[in-house]
Amino acid sequence: MPARLAQLPAPLQWALLIALALLLGLGGRLLGLPGSSLLGALVAAIGLSLVGVSIRMPRRIYVASQGLVGCLISTTITAAILHSFVEDWPYIAAAALGTLVVSVLLGWVLSVGRVLPGTTAIWGTAPGGASAMVVMAEAYGADVRLVALMQYLRVVCVVGVAVFVAHGLAIASPGAAPSLSAAPTRPEAVAAAVLLALLGAWAGRVSRIPAGPMLLPMIAGATLQSAEVFQIQVPLWLSTIGFGAIGFQIGLGFTRGVLAQAAAALPKILLCIAVLIALCGLMSVALAHALGLDPLTAYLAMSPGGIDSVAAIGASSGADMSFVMALQTARMLVVLVLGPPLARALSRRSGG
Repeated sequence: MPARLAQLPAPLQWALLIALALLLGLGGRLLGLPGSSLLGALVAAIGLSLVGVSIRMPRRIYVASQGLVGCLISTTITAAILHSFVEDWPYIAAAALGTLVVSVLLGWVLSVGRVLPGTTAIWGTAPGGASAMVVMAEAYGADVRLVALMQYLRVVCVVGVAVFVAHGLAIASPGAAPSLSAAPTRPEAVAAAVLLALLGAWAGRVSRIPAGPMLLPMIAGATLQSAEVFQIQVPLWLSTIGFGAIGFQIGLGFTRGVLAQAAAALPKILLCIAVLIALCGLMSVALAHALGLDPLTAYLAMSPGGIDSVAAIGASSGADMSFVMALQTARMLVVLVLGPPLARALSRRSGG
């Protein structure tokens, strides 16, 4: 079977991979899994890689997809989030830094214990958008395959706990919650996003800034939208292409050896995830007390999952979404800025 797959023409291998990725992504979406587009592409690529496909993702497409992810992230930084941050910035900054310190220390423990190599453990436990952490990890020399597995395993665990907590602490009925339905597609905003993604990704690659193909479009998009120069929009079909390319790039590099290494480390990884969720929960209690927040808003704000999954859960349970997204966004930005030097320093100390 593996030999036959490898002998198929490349277009047929790509058709098989894309069809399987779309099927798995649709299944994940129906189940309500966050990041289903990337997860579907990642699982499909891993499966077909292990049974012998020989195709590889063109580097230019992968770089352009990072630009799309950067544009998508920039659309989450809204005026309401900025206003919430200005009002409560000392608490938001402290909470973001606290989560980063806890996660990096847990990653360092995995690295010192030789559970995972070098910066891989540290980036694998870093809180924030999973896709962004995967891109950053590759830029700083981590094993992006293991980082992706750790990140999405954590997201699944965090979402499961957060749904349970939100159900118990819900302060409004789902019908009263803000809607997360897709906004009408505006062709000019989509075209602006594509142009910004391509130019930003090219500039990031040429400048050799680590993770520049994602960071430059993200910063430019957030700045231009806040200044109301123009608006960008990344509809579902476009984000599916971007996340799919990233999933293919990572998944097609998997080997049986990498999966065996991940399986051996799985119990300790799950323990670290449980500790991280518990500590973030404790910090949310302190945050609720300090700012007089309702427990659900504080918990979701501190939840170490991805921005998209937290937004979906919060919007269906009546939490204060401007505060939740302000803290989630601030933490992701803190990780993007402070993560690289912390990862290098702790990796050197652990001998990784």
